[in-house]
Formats: sequence, structure tokens, C-alpha cells
Amino acid sequence: MGEMDEEDVIMRRIAKLKQESVREEMVLRFARIMKETREFKEQLAFLERGQEAENAESLAGGKSELVCEAQSLEPEGQQFTKKTQQNEGDKKSHDPEVKKQEGRRLGSCGMENGSCAAGVFASGHSMGADFIRRYSRQLLVPSFGVSGQKKLSKSAVLIVGMGGLGSPIASYLAASGVGQLGLVDSDVVELSNLHRQIIHTEAFIGQPKVASAASACLALNSSIQVKEYGRGLNAANAVEIISQYDVVVDATDNIPSRYLISDACVATAKPLVSGAALGLEGQLSVYNHKNGPCYRCLFPVPPPPGTRQRCSDNGVLGVVPGIIGTLQALEAIKLASGVGDTLNSRMLLLDAFSTRIHMVKLRGRSPDCFACGDAPQIFAANLHEFDYEGFTQSTLSEEGPKAQELIPVNDRLSSAELKKHLESGKRHVLLDVRDSHEYAISSLPSSLNIPLSLLKERLSILQSAVDSVVSVPENPQEKEHRGLQDVGSSEGVCSFSVPSRETPSIYVVCRRGNDSQKAVQLLRSEGFSSAVDVVGGLDSWAKDVDEKFPFY
Repeated sequence: MGEMDEEDVIMRRIAKLKQESVREEMVLRFARIMKETREFKEQLAFLERGQEAENAESLAGGKSELVCEAQSLEPEGQQFTKKTQQNEGDKKSHDPEVKKQEGRRLGSCGMENGSCAAGVFASGHSMGADFIRRYSRQLLVPSFGVSGQKKLSKSAVLIVGMGGLGSPIASYLAASGVGQLGLVDSDVVELSNLHRQIIHTEAFIGQPKVASAASACLALNSSIQVKEYGRGLNAANAVEIISQYDVVVDATDNIPSRYLISDACVATAKPLVSGAALGLEGQLSVYNHKNGPCYRCLFPVPPPPGTRQRCSDNGVLGVVPGIIGTLQALEAIKLASGVGDTLNSRMLLLDAFSTRIHMVKLRGRSPDCFACGDAPQIFAANLHEFDYEGFTQSTLSEEGPKAQELIPVNDRLSSAELKKHLESGKRHVLLDVRDSHEYAISSLPSSLNIPLSLLKERLSILQSAVDSVVSVPENPQEKEHRGLQDVGSSEGVCSFSVPSRETPSIYVVCRRGNDSQKAVQLLRSEGFSSAVDVVGGLDSWAKDVDEKFPFY
């Protein structure tokens, strides 16, 4: 009998623990609902004090969802609590410590801190249930909340450039609920874009980037509006387009576009979020905001053409523009919603190689600035007359640098002519002056690699290659001799066709035909009179001779 009494006591204790666990879960659930209710109530009171009736009505609509859940749970919770208290009332009445703890934890309504659901909620659903569900995590951010979300949803943001920077910008702005997105780009999707321009997919290769990006944005959030500008931005249409938006984001990759966009933003009084990424580095700033500088204030004169670097020429690790673009989206959201401190008069510098971020304070607006100074020369009415391509000596398109003409036509030959010379067996040396890491990507057979930057100090290597071609006995059969493919390495075999003893020509190639001209100028000044430039370089070879050549 004693054993039965002990077992009965144990089972009663287990049942009690289960009841307390269930009730604890119910209490925590009530507490969560009441906490959210109080937060909404505080925001509502603040908005009403500021006479923002529209926001207050919307906030009340958001609270109504919480009251539905609270009211549906309240009868069940009260019934369960009542039943539990009846079962345990006698025991708790004899345990002063337990009763004291319960009094501290629960109020008169059975909720933590004495909170009660009665009379807290107001009716109305002006934001809509789907709206609240979609943006609920942003609405719960105290410093952003309903006010920030509604401002964002009424804003219009223009993104110029749908590449590596524009991809995360467009994606996050669409997801966050910007009311209208303007997408500007005149380019089409290419296979080489996809490692960094993550808004595009293989299915859109060959199609306009704005169409691809618009499709992705609407697939992510069909409630926003997206406008496409497939002809790009130029001096003739910049003011008209930019004036329709609240915030402008520069996600381009060329110098003339940066000056154009900045000038148009100054002329239309729009804040500009500008970013750039190259290699393993990136930078970001906000221009023309709160009396801060514009792009021209910092860079009144464009850099010389030979010093400019672009992703298409110098490369970029795909994730780097993703990081900078995401930060640009953040700045655009803060500007559109009026929340937080922006990068106005500051510049963020990213060193992805060592994972370091530096913040640099920028000098203020320049009184002598051509665009925003005390006596500006560019206005909305005359901006279309300014020659941005002439000013920067480069094109507004995302294409590569303009082909240069540094040497006479007689000292050059086309890629098709080069092919004929190679096939004829004419004695020659094929010199590739690209950097060694580019040469490792792809190269023409039997070529000798000496980077342009090292050419003058490595002329002896070229002379040895020429001498070895001349010294080979005349033979109708193709001969091979050893040479250097990469002057940074002692390995490699270089083959030259040598059917005759005539002075060998030195055919010089590079990626696009500009560095090769500089190399020919140097070689001729050093006595290599047979040096000839290949027009258009390997780019031309891939287009006109061998479509399967792995050009990059």
C-alpha cells in the first residue's frame, strides 16, 4: 500500500509539471502578443500626436491582426488557467514562496507584467494583410517601422547600370518594397556577366539587361512598379529621366557616365548613391545631399585615358561588386525612407583582399565646382549641350576602350592577313605583349610572351628568339626551336615556322590592339625594324579568324 501511495505521488507530480509547462508556453505566447501590441500602441500614439492620421490608421490596421490572435487564444487560455488553478489552488495556498513568485510573474489577467488585451486594439486594415506579412520583419525594426516602410513604398529610385553593382541594388530595393524602380542599361546579357551580375540568368543571354532585371524584380515582388530604359542614359535624356525619381544610384563602369549622372542629379536636386568595384577593391559614397559635395567637387578633372581601369580590362572578383552594390542599396533605402545616417561627405573603402573597411571624410562642396559651385555652368536647361565623351575622352557605353592609332598603317596588318602569313610558312616571331596572367588564360600557338611593362629590359630575349629563327638552315619542312612562352618562367616551348632565310617579321599582338602599337613603337626605336602591329589584337582574331578562340 505504501508503494502505491508513493507511485501515486510521483504520477501527480509529473502531471503537475506537464500542466505548468503547458501553461508556461501559453503565458509566453500571451506575453509576446502583448509586447508587440504595446509597441504598436506606442507608435500609434506618437503618430497621432504628430497629426499623421494616415499612418495612424495604417498602424491600427496592423494591430488588428494581433488582436485576432489574442482574442482567439484568450478564452482557451483563461479556461486552461482556471482549470489548472482549481486543481492546484489548495496546494499553492499552502506554499507562500510559490504564491509570491506567481504574483511577481503574472498580473491580474494572467499575463506577464500585468498586461491585458482588453481595449488595446483598434480596427482598420489600410496597409493590407499581405503588405504587413511581406514587410513584417522591416516593420518590427523600431527605427524603421511603419513610417519608414510607407515612405519607402511611396518612393521612386533610379538605378543606372544593371551589371555587377546594379544586380544586388535592384534585387534588394525590389524586395524591400520601393514603390517604383527605374532600370537603365543599353547592354545585353552575356555569358561573361553571370559570375557577378547575379540578377541575370543563362535564359536571358543575348536579351536586354533591363528586361532581364525587370523580370527578376517583378518575380521577387509583383507589387512594385518597374520601368525600363533600354536606350541608356545620355546628355539628351538624363535630366528628363532623373527628374522623375527621388533617389538615383550610379552603378555604371565608365567615367563619362559618372560625370553625366552627377551633373544631372545636381541640376535636378537629387541625391546620388555612387559605387565602384574593381579587382578586390571597392568604394561607396553619397553625393549632392545635405550640402555635401558632388562628384565633380572631388574630381574636377577626369583621369588620363591611360590610367583608367575597368572590370572588362582589369577584372573583378564577382562578390566584390555584390558587397558594394548591397551597401548602395542600403544607402538608397535610408535616403528614400528618411531613416539613419547616410555616407554623405564620407567615403567607404573596401579592401576585400585583407577584409578591411576604411572610412574617409570628404571635403565639403567646392565653391568653384563647375556643376554645384557658387557660379555653376551646368543647368537642367543646358546639360544636353555638354560633350561628356569629349570631356573624358572615352565613350558612354560599357564597351572597351577606343581603338588607338599610334603608328602608320604600313606598320600594321589585320588578323586575317596575319593568318595568311602564318599559314604561308613565312619566317617570323609572334610576340604577345599581354601580362603573364592574361597570357595564361589563352594565347595563339607558337607565341612568345614578354609583357609590355617588361619589354624594354627583356629585349635580349626577343633578340635571341629572332637569332634562333635566322640561324635555322633553310628547310621546306617546319622546324621547331626552344623559346620562352613566359619570361617569368624558364619552362615552355615556342615553335616558329622557318622555311627561308629572309629577315623574320615580328608580329606583335595584345588583347585589343592598343598595347601592341606601343610595343611596336618601342621595338622600332630600339632597332627592330621588322616589328608589325596586329590591328585589333586577339579580339579581332576571335571575331574575324577563329570564332572558337577563347577570348575573354
